Amino acid sequence: MTKIEEIATAALQQDSLQLRSLTQEYLRNNPMLEDVPRPETADERILSMSAALLELFAIRTDQRSPVWTAAIGPVKEPFFLLKSAAHMKRLRELCRTESPNPLRIRHFYAPPDYLTFV
Repeated sequence: MTKIEEIATAALQQDSLQLRSLTQEYLRNNPMLEDVPRPETADERILSMSAALLELFAIRTDQRSPVWTAAIGPVKEPFFLLKSAAHMKRLRELCRTESPNPLRIRHFYAPPDYLTFV
């Protein structure tokens, strides 16, 4: 069964196909997002990305996110979740200004429609 850490890793690797596949499987198997336990990892980026994604999924599915996500802060370095943002100035600016709030507050940047299929 897919874990939130696997989804976070796919997002951080900017692997959009793997990210979509894992996310769809995850949401099918975890209908109650508020019950998802905190990942057991020392990797701050994976922990922060996991919290951001769970909050994003909760918003998009009209649920509560796990309580532990509120205590997870941002990563130190800003990170764009789309490879193309590295060389496309307008996309980079769109991501910086319009990224979904759970991502943006943790310094992850993506277009406003990031993972809207969930």
